[in-house]
This record gives sequence, structure tokens and C-alpha cells, in this order.
Amino acid sequence: MISFTSADYIVLLLFFLVLIFTGYFASRHGKGDDESYFFAGKKIGLLLFIITNVSTWYGGILGIGEFTYQHGLVTWFTQGLPYYFFAIIFAVFMVKKVYEGDTITIPQKIETVYGRTAGKISAVFVFILSSPAPYLLMIAQILHLFFGLPVLGGLILSAVISLFYLIRGGLLSDIYVDAFLFVIMFSGFGLLLWSVYNTAGSEILVTNLPERHLSLTGGFSPLYLGVWWMIAVWTFVDPGFHQRVKAARSAQTAKWGIIISVALWLVFDFLTNVSGLYTAALLPDLADAKNSFPLLAENYLSSGFKGFFFAALFATILSTSNSFLFISGTTLGIDFVRKGNKSKEAMYGMILSAVLAILLAILVPSVIGMWYLVGSVCVPGLILATLGAYFPNLKLSKDVIVLGFILGSISSVFWYIMRESGFIPDGAMSIEPMIAGLAVIILLVLRERIISFIRG
Repeated sequence: MISFTSADYIVLLLFFLVLIFTGYFASRHGKGDDESYFFAGKKIGLLLFIITNVSTWYGGILGIGEFTYQHGLVTWFTQGLPYYFFAIIFAVFMVKKVYEGDTITIPQKIETVYGRTAGKISAVFVFILSSPAPYLLMIAQILHLFFGLPVLGGLILSAVISLFYLIRGGLLSDIYVDAFLFVIMFSGFGLLLWSVYNTAGSEILVTNLPERHLSLTGGFSPLYLGVWWMIAVWTFVDPGFHQRVKAARSAQTAKWGIIISVALWLVFDFLTNVSGLYTAALLPDLADAKNSFPLLAENYLSSGFKGFFFAALFATILSTSNSFLFISGTTLGIDFVRKGNKSKEAMYGMILSAVLAILLAILVPSVIGMWYLVGSVCVPGLILATLGAYFPNLKLSKDVIVLGFILGSISSVFWYIMRESGFIPDGAMSIEPMIAGLAVIILLVLRERIISFIRG
């Protein structure tokens, strides 16, 4: 259990007050039109683009701590490196196409190319994929574990804080809040790592950790590692990437903003992964690995600084929660309602999204479980449709896209159920449900290409 002093509580209170004030201040400076609400007037410069892009990438910070504690540097090899790789590909080949498009959301773009049915199905997938439920749940779990607040109360509180400024300020509020959170998250983890290093030194990482913790592959098979790299392909269909690209001052701003973001992701990954290694070396018998970062702070940070680190934990999660709440609300308001006033529709969409996210978090109280199932079901079909919508050479027929959405998701769910039930042969147990969905989609694509070739 974490012990807090009055100084820690004061620091946390100040953090939340500045957070709310920043969001509210930004909300008063929007022009009120759709371009301002959804794209911050398309005036986001390089610095703000980088800050908001970096900060929204780390909502699953407790999961990173858990994975590093249990497995070591393979966390970076599977959760960091592949995302750098695909982000750079996105920056080089997709940014200009996304920026110059006249649509607001990914489903709108898919609809313009593949029709209304494909657009509606993709909207469902994007809404599920961008649900803030996992992040609201993480905040609620921290509030419950270390402050005694009931989980339901934590879910409602975390949603209300974000809605307070997002409803009025839109993307501009989100970006300015992200800028504040960016400073806190980097400072907090930098403070923790510096304090632990000064106390324990670096040799303890070599002497106290098993060899596999210091190996990039962690002793896992190439197939297992390859699966994680395949999962990282969902970078191409990340709604946050698309939205921020369209809000940039220029396509070049977005392109270089993403490339520079990769360098800052590398820095933050260093802070978090090494902190996780220190926890494994110094606190080897934790009952729950997801609490590795909080318990490291409990043992190595003094009064006040501990509160600041917890503010950094909240900042890391909130930066993603804010963005996903805005995106999911936008998807509900624009892609489903369509009555004319897009910003008002998005406002109502955010409220409904928050309610649905709270319900989902109650029904599926596992962050990892939500990520795993959502990614497996939604990503395969979205990748096919999104790439085809932006690259004419990859365009397929409407029927294949719709079938890809339906059969790809069904295959992923079916494989997940069969594997969890033990009906999959041992040699195939390491194949992730997402890969099963992708395999079905690839077969659909090959079938269409072969038929087209035969018909000439």
C-alpha cells in the first residue's frame, strides 16, 4: 500500500487544478466553427504537434511496467521498436494523402471510396478501437488501489474531468492539455529513474536480473516476436494519428512531427523500461506486477516527489484518455448521426461515449483483456479498407472490403474462443487471433486478384 503525506496530496491537487484550468482556458479561444473544433483551425505548429503526438501514445503505462517487470528488455523490442518503424512509414507514405483529404474521420474516407455500408461498418470498428474504456479503468484502478475511491466513482470522475473542457474546446483543449501532461509525464519518470539510479547504481541491473531480462528477445520464439510486430501495424489505422495530421499547419509539419516524435518515444521508452528493470531487480517478489511503477516510487521517492510521480502516472494515462474520448465522440456524432451541426453532434457523442466506456469497463474489468480483444477484432479489416482508400493501387472491390470487415473480425473472434477453450493444436497456440483475421483477409484479396487476372 502506498503511503501519502499532505505534501503528496497538495501536489496532486495542484496537478488536477492546473489540468482543468488549462483545458478550460484553451476552450475559450476556439472560434466555434467545425474546423476549429475538430482540427484546431489546422494551425498546429511543429512543437505542439510533436508534444500531443508523443503524449497520447502511452496510455497503457501500467501495462508497460508489468511487461517489463516480468520479461525485461523484450518490452521495448515488441512494444516500442515496431511502432517506431511503422510510424516512420506512415510519415513518409501516408501523411500527405491524409492531410490533403477533405474528410474528418477514417470512416468518412472509407465511405467515399467503398460506399455507405463499408463506411458504417468501419465507423463501428473505429468507435470500438478508440474507446477510452481501458484508460478510464486504469485511472479508476489507481484511485481505488492507492486512494480508496470506489472503482465506479473513479470511472465517473475521470470521465467528467475530460468532458469538462473537451465538450466546449474540442481538439484545441485536448492539445493544450496534452502539452501540460507531456511536461509532467517526462519530468515524473525522469525524476523516478534519477532517484533510483543515485540510490542503487547501475550494476544491480546486471547482478540481480536474470539473463533473459537483458536480452532483446527475452528468450521468446521468433513467431511470438513477429506477432507483436504484426500487431503494431495498427499504427496505420490509429484515429489519433489521422486526426492530428489533419490539424497540422502543413503536411511537412505532420511528417517531420511524427519522425521527431519517434526520437522522443525512444527517450520515454528508455525512462519507463529502465525503471521497470530496476523494479524487477530491487523488488523481485511483487504480488501484482502492474503496480511495479507505483511501488518503486513508494520505496525511492520522498514526500512531495512521490505525489509528483503519481501526477506523472495520471498524466500519461489522461493524455490518451482525452484523445480517445474526443475521437470516439467524433465518430458517434459525425459517422452515425449526421444532422448538420457536426460539433454539437460530437459533443453529445462524447457524453454517450463516456457512458458506454464506463459500462464496458465495468463489464470487462481488465485493461489487457480489452486491448487484446479490441485489437484482434477491429484492426484486420480496418487496415485493408484504410490502405485501399488512400492508395488506388491497393483498392479492392466493395464486396471484398465488406467481407473483409465481417469475415476478418469473425475469424479473429472464432480463433480467440477456440484457443481459449483449448481446441487449437499446441503448435498453433502461439498464433494470435489478429493474425487469423489477417490470414482470412489475405485469402480474400488473393482470390479477387486471381479472378481479375483470369478475366484479364
